[in-house]
Formats: sequence, structure tokens, C-alpha cells
Amino acid sequence: MKYFLILVTFILLIPSNSIKEDSSEKNSFVVVQLFTSKFCPYCSEADELIAKINQEYKEKKVYVLSYHVDYWDRGERKDPFGKKKFTELQYNYAKQFKERRVYTPQVVLNGKDHFNGTIESRLRKKIKSYLKKESQNTIKLSYNKNEKGNLALNYEISGETIDKNLKLAFVLKTKKALANTNIVLEEMMVELNKNKGSILIPTITSEVKKDVLVIGYVQNKKLQITGATQYEF
Repeated sequence: MKYFLILVTFILLIPSNSIKEDSSEKNSFVVVQLFTSKFCPYCSEADELIAKINQEYKEKKVYVLSYHVDYWDRGERKDPFGKKKFTELQYNYAKQFKERRVYTPQVVLNGKDHFNGTIESRLRKKIKSYLKKESQNTIKLSYNKNEKGNLALNYEISGETIDKNLKLAFVLKTKKALANTNIVLEEMMVELNKNKGSILIPTITSEVKKDVLVIGYVQNKKLQITGATQYEF
């Protein structure tokens, strides 16, 4: 529960100058969003595949996000990582893709392609294809303390940002004890009225810093992802 208590409030935008450059030299990326659940009887194969992809591409700009939906919950049987907002995100994708239903395990790549998360050959083919394309936006992230001692997550976006949003996913790093890879604990959205800014977050202890990373991505109104990066505290 400590992760949820730390990551629940993100409300104030402030100006920022402190930025850390992304270390990757190649201006391409892939965001792999897996919709899964602890109680999904079909998801273990996709979870294992995503873990393998995450490990193989750890030196590339391939960002894996595991979203736990809540429609598998029944009564008191609840996925501890499941959130209604992640189910709503999946339904928003379904609407954009003109699909009548949602399901798990589903993968969405860069907000443009979607298919069953167990189809390894298709996933690998799409990842290789996207790694040959240039991103429309680049993102720089850093954090610092303001005058009151609060932590601020700073961002700066290059490229066209009209009608786009910045999504910031706070992710629980992969551990052997977890069945899933890069579980999204919380996700927030910033409307990109400006190319730079900051978001205040509660104090993050050294213990939690070791367990959490941030994956940021820019998304247009069609939910297509046009740039992404990763930041570790």
C-alpha cells in the first residue's frame, strides 16, 4: 500500500528549468501497453512474453506497461493493482479502434496497433517496425525539490504539441516476486498547453525510489503515441 499512498496526488503545475537529457541516441521508440489482470485465466502466457520482451529490449527505447483492469474482480476478490481508470483507458482504445469489446490479455503498441498479447511473432514484428520510425516528440524528465521541500517532476517536450497530452505512468519495477512486468501503479495526464512544466508529487523515500520508475509518453487526440521516455529517480 505504501506505493499507492505515495503516488495518489498529482495536482499542481509549476514552471521548470531543471531537465535531464534522455541517454538514448536513436530517436525511435515503442510503448507496449498490456491490459491484464491477476484473475485472468488466459494472461500468464502474455505476462511471460512481455517480461521476455522487456528484458531483451532493455537497452532500447521499448517501454513496457502492465495495466491491471478491474472487470475480472468479483465481490471481495479484487486485483490489488486493478483500477477502474485502466479499464476506462482500454475502453477508450476500443472506441478509437472501433471495437465492440475489450478483453485480456490485449497489447496496444504506440496507440496504433492492438492484438492478443500472446501472439509473439506479431509482437516482435511490430516492435522491429516501430524501431525503424522516428518519433514526433522527445521528452526530457527530471525531478527536484521546490522551496517548500516538495518534490516536483519536471518535463520538457520537443516537437509539435497541439492537441496532445503528456501521460506519466508511475511503474513498479519488475521483481521476481511479481507475476507481471512494470505494473502501472498510477497514471496522470497533463494537457500540453506549454512545452515545459512540472508536477508536484509527495516526498518519495529512498526505499520507494528504488522500486518505482516513471514512463512518460505523448499522446494525441486519437490516442496515438508520438514520443516516449523513461526516468528513474
